[in-house]
Amino acid sequence: MDSTATVSPPSTVDAQQLRRTLGQFATGIAVLTTRAPDGAPLGLTINSFNSVSLEPPLVVFSLARRLSLLPWFEEASHFGISLLSAGQRALSDRFAGPAQDRFAGVEWFPGPFGSPLLVGACAHFECRNAIRHDGGDHLLFLAEVCHHAAFAREPLVFFGGAYRELAP
Repeated sequence: MDSTATVSPPSTVDAQQLRRTLGQFATGIAVLTTRAPDGAPLGLTINSFNSVSLEPPLVVFSLARRLSLLPWFEEASHFGISLLSAGQRALSDRFAGPAQDRFAGVEWFPGPFGSPLLVGACAHFECRNAIRHDGGDHLLFLAEVCHHAAFAREPLVFFGGAYRELAP
């Protein structure tokens, strides 16, 4: 292959149309959590969560670079991921809203590595902050799973810009 790089033309992809098209991929909803240096729990809703590898156990998610909480997640040694269940839409909305005290009145417990995990979730993961990569307007986190647990609950699903339920 020639070592001469070719320059791609500027993107002509419309961001809003791309968002609608990407919305055709159904996703689960998760709350990503960590702790501030003073021990206070911090968290936000994500739907950019996916498995990467079983050996070693790796997952991936991304966070927008504009997020005020981004530095806390970049510096955290571990974080928790609670996959929300069908009855937890209010938690999804709460952790996606303004970054006030999102944990006020929310039931949670510390995982084995200290990360906040939400009660009533479908599954929990506690991950070591392993690798970060540039992802344009997002930062990609490749995280090593240190602890996980699954529960017999229906998931909260997002598709086409709306919450959905799985059909029996």
